[in-house]
Amino acid sequence: MTITEDPTTLSIEDLPELLKNDNSVKVAGCDIDGVMRGKLMSKKKFLSVAADGFGFCSVIFGWDMHDQTYFRELKISNKENGYRDLLAQIDLSSFRRIPWEKDVPFFLVSFREPSGESLSACPRSLLERASKKLEEQGMGALAGAEYEFYQFKVPGEHTGPLSERNSSNTARFLKENPPHKLPSLTEGMFGYSITRPLHNQDYYYGVYDACEKFGCNIEGWHTESGPGVFEAALEYGEIKAMADKAALFKMVVKSVAGKYGITPCFMAKPRANLPGNSGHMHVSICDPKTRENLFYRKEADPSPPYEDLRHVSDLGRHFLAGLLEGLPDVMPILAPTINSYKRLVENFWAPVTVSWGLEHRAASIRLIAPPSAPPKATRFEIRVPGADTNAYLVLATILALGWRGVEKKLEIPIPPLGKGEDVGSANDTGARLAKSLKEANDRFKSKDSIAREVFGDDFVDHYAGTREHEIRLFDEAVTDWEFQRYIETV
Repeated sequence: MTITEDPTTLSIEDLPELLKNDNSVKVAGCDIDGVMRGKLMSKKKFLSVAADGFGFCSVIFGWDMHDQTYFRELKISNKENGYRDLLAQIDLSSFRRIPWEKDVPFFLVSFREPSGESLSACPRSLLERASKKLEEQGMGALAGAEYEFYQFKVPGEHTGPLSERNSSNTARFLKENPPHKLPSLTEGMFGYSITRPLHNQDYYYGVYDACEKFGCNIEGWHTESGPGVFEAALEYGEIKAMADKAALFKMVVKSVAGKYGITPCFMAKPRANLPGNSGHMHVSICDPKTRENLFYRKEADPSPPYEDLRHVSDLGRHFLAGLLEGLPDVMPILAPTINSYKRLVENFWAPVTVSWGLEHRAASIRLIAPPSAPPKATRFEIRVPGADTNAYLVLATILALGWRGVEKKLEIPIPPLGKGEDVGSANDTGARLAKSLKEANDRFKSKDSIAREVFGDDFVDHYAGTREHEIRLFDEAVTDWEFQRYIETV
């Protein structure tokens, strides 16, 4: 049936035929932490709201990832406005079926103000607003995402089916046991192993197949270096669709893993003294009609400002300059949790300064361009984000900063890192990125922050408030490290 082959062509009139054999529909939207919030509704109800949207409690923008309301109530959802309803607008082009839930129909929503206006804090809407600036100039953006994540076995003695050994069991275990007691899916360092995935073959191929059926296809799927670590590179595509796929990829992994007694972990640094989990993003600008890569310079520049830029267009250079200038001001988006900054430390293949370079994997921004890549593959890989990030916010940030550089015709402020030069070396002239969420958030919310310039005060004030909540929770927590260190000695 044609209407199911290309969901971007779906119309309201197609829905009765599309759903003729279904009795329910699942809908979901993304909150500020990247958590999918949604519900199952009857087909009758769905059809009645498909055109105009439906009310959705704003509390999902008034609480954290564990449903605790923020210490300081924020503008969108609070006691004074009664935790009002927002408008959830259904995106028909996001249609897919959930293969691990009996192929129930699924649609994504964007959250709007009750009047229908774009909601400042809705991650999906933020990316829509950032993309619109390019679209108005006849340009489009493409993106790809790579996620690394640890995986743990659900601990304990079990005699029941695997499907009962889920993350709830893991959470219960961690209430009574230290995290290092949680067993890894596999042991040892086996990056790019051909045989290691066979230890959990049904799960490994189950994730891959579910992603293909669910419309968030994997281009590359392999073990990474670390106990029980996998990495997925998602199929490159239009940036808004890519953000959907990246957000839904985590949903796929968590859903499929639960059926095998596995708990996946996307936090940035699950284990001390081991590599962290990255969430690298690749971005390029194109002509949506011809698919021409607009970062590529057709005729090599005979006298570029830096040799690394010989094949990069003026548009690409300004875009890179915007990224480099804005990077320090948006760190709470690229590193959103207390734990994020445990990954961004020296000597662990993680970027810690404002830096860039052609095919340089230690830099914050890796330029991929000729002569080491074909012209159509010219792009920037932003390597600061961890796997704990919200894909919508990260991609919106990359577009917003890069486009600011284009609009202002910014010049690249620092030279590239040379081959063999590490971040923090004598030749690394870039500023050190924030070392903590508090430091990052203070800069993000400052009066003259570039974040305020590109996103506006409403979003910055809301997001900064959510990070203040995270910081306060940690400040008030007593960790195992503190207890073990001080119990007898002070």
